[in-house]
Amino acid sequence: MNSISDDLSLEFSILKTHSDNIIQLFQDGATVPFVARYRKESTGGMSDVDLRTFYERWQYLVEFKKRKESILALLMQESNVSNLILDKIRQATSKSELEDLYAPFKKTRKSKADEARDNGLDVLAEQIWSGQRSDSLTAVDAWCRQNRISLSAEQALEGVVDIVSEVISNDSEVLKRGRALLLKEGVLISRVLRGKKQQGEKFRDYFDYQERINNIPAHRLLALFRGKKESILKLNTLLLNEENYPEALIFSHFGQLFNVAAVLSRSVTPLQRRYLNTAWEKKLLSKLETDVLAQLKERAEEGAIQVFANNLQDLLMAAPAGAHRVLGLDPGFRNGVKLAVIGEQGELLDHGVIYPHGPQNRIQEANALLLKHIKQYRITWVAIGNGTASRETELLVRALIAASNLECRAVVVSEAGASVYSASPIAIQEFPDLDVTIRGAVSIARRFQDPLAELVKIDPQAIGVGQYQHDVKAAQLSKSLAVIVEDCVNRVGVDINLASVSLLSYVSGLTGRLAQNIVDYRQQKGRIESRAELLKIKGVGDKCFEQCAGFLRVLNGKEPLDQSGVHPESYALVHQMAAQLAVKAHQLLNNGAALQQLKQLAPTFGQAGDFTYSDILAELAKPGRDPRPEFRYASFDQRVQTLEDVHEGMTLEGVVTNVAAFGAFVDLGVHQDGLIHISQLADRFVKDPRDFVRVGQVVTVTVLEVDVSRKRIALKANGL
Repeated sequence: MNSISDDLSLEFSILKTHSDNIIQLFQDGATVPFVARYRKESTGGMSDVDLRTFYERWQYLVEFKKRKESILALLMQESNVSNLILDKIRQATSKSELEDLYAPFKKTRKSKADEARDNGLDVLAEQIWSGQRSDSLTAVDAWCRQNRISLSAEQALEGVVDIVSEVISNDSEVLKRGRALLLKEGVLISRVLRGKKQQGEKFRDYFDYQERINNIPAHRLLALFRGKKESILKLNTLLLNEENYPEALIFSHFGQLFNVAAVLSRSVTPLQRRYLNTAWEKKLLSKLETDVLAQLKERAEEGAIQVFANNLQDLLMAAPAGAHRVLGLDPGFRNGVKLAVIGEQGELLDHGVIYPHGPQNRIQEANALLLKHIKQYRITWVAIGNGTASRETELLVRALIAASNLECRAVVVSEAGASVYSASPIAIQEFPDLDVTIRGAVSIARRFQDPLAELVKIDPQAIGVGQYQHDVKAAQLSKSLAVIVEDCVNRVGVDINLASVSLLSYVSGLTGRLAQNIVDYRQQKGRIESRAELLKIKGVGDKCFEQCAGFLRVLNGKEPLDQSGVHPESYALVHQMAAQLAVKAHQLLNNGAALQQLKQLAPTFGQAGDFTYSDILAELAKPGRDPRPEFRYASFDQRVQTLEDVHEGMTLEGVVTNVAAFGAFVDLGVHQDGLIHISQLADRFVKDPRDFVRVGQVVTVTVLEVDVSRKRIALKANGL
């Protein structure tokens, strides 16, 4: 029997040695970011994406193996389990197949078939199924008399049908074939429940709807399941030309369902076909429908989670504006516009509230306070949240900048999740004496400076770049999003002297407790001057240091290499490389000519693999390089303030807020995102919208249609 490593080697088309190495690294506690970045020789240069898939598949197979062993141990204690079943369990290749085989043995309540067996009808069922006895009432009555079964022929025959139907509907191969059949040839039908049309208006597209199961995209499936969950829609499956389909479930060993091979014909008899049709109508179709709907829901959830994860990654990897003095504004009408002045390193310098909008309309006072802050703190950017009163506040700020000839710019920033952060334990710990509303303005300003550093403080599910996230399994969603955050943080790297506990906790090898220890050490001692100093911090041992050191940056510290992505374990090699050119190690940083010489000398340093050597050269060329794009912001059309201002034919600039399988949503600054349908993204076929647009991207669009009553804006992308 193949080992898990053998199976993964075949599945991922990699050498068995590499499969063994990767599994060993994971078993030793290595993280995916660490293995992907610093153990390329061991993995054959496998990408972080493939390694993540490998890791998840390895976990699945480990759990699958444990479950299989557990089931076998339980069934070995049962006297009525045949060797055929045990062999099938040993040969099972998936969890669903395994559970199908085990299902008949873990029933919690008696079925009609069990009652029939208690009445001694299992022998009769086997004889009728195998053709040894007719199922005519006369033959059944004679058998009952002969075996002293005190049932009428009708009752006995009904019991036989129950037994045969249960055996058929519990057979793992029948179920496997049936599910595949329904998924391939089935249709999903949706109907509105009686009296629910008005209540379920938002689902009206699905009141009388059907579609081939293998064609339905994930977002449509989730909409259908939400309608079902809210008791608006009833979902059913249907097989095209259904009356002929039970025949497709017949296979070579179908006749041997009762494990009486010695007396069975290998061909399927008319009687067996008839019983199969009865089982289909009585139990099998409803069971298959339940299984298939569950599979469809799982598939839809996986699709939704993937969309959310992709969008979150794009948002976290969005371009940072950088170390600027920022005035963050959290707009509002009645409760005013909250403001927070943030320094270059994200520190809070000042805060307040202005009331420029109705009902107060204290415009002059608001302008005076804004002008004071902008001049006093030398503000270069005003970051305005895109919620209620956003456009009104933007107009006010832009007018003030123009009238006062100020050298700063205004930009509208997504405030998704800011209110969640404001009331979170993290925000309370950061600003215990600050009003909850002001914390939102702080978050808006900081996320403009560095989206990744600020957004890691917010539960990923609250950031608002997913669809139907409340319809998927919370634990699975949370786990998937945490993986995305971890990968993004480690891809960018972290300044150890500026990073928050939240940011540090996502670094490879660090936990929330260790992250807090680092911040506590920093507060007590002051600046951390080198990566090596990490080993003085409580809880950071050699293994932890190995996993985290390469992703932590120490700028302007004792060791120049600490600002790069070169791992400390390779510092000795870098010093050897420098010595070869008769220079110091720090003189290799950003030294293109020297690095070009070293590229030619690669064979000289045989102790380093090709992957490691190439990565070191790349890091020395651009130490601590940020993989995120350059900063760019959208300029909303000042003529367009509300949905009513948007008209067909307009060309507008906006920001992509969400990307789904069917297209991309764009913020035009009117508090209602427009949709670029996948068919309007480009003048050529588009398979995946993310090939053309990402969350946070600035795009130019043409308005195709505006439906004010339904709050819908149809857009076409320009120049993608």
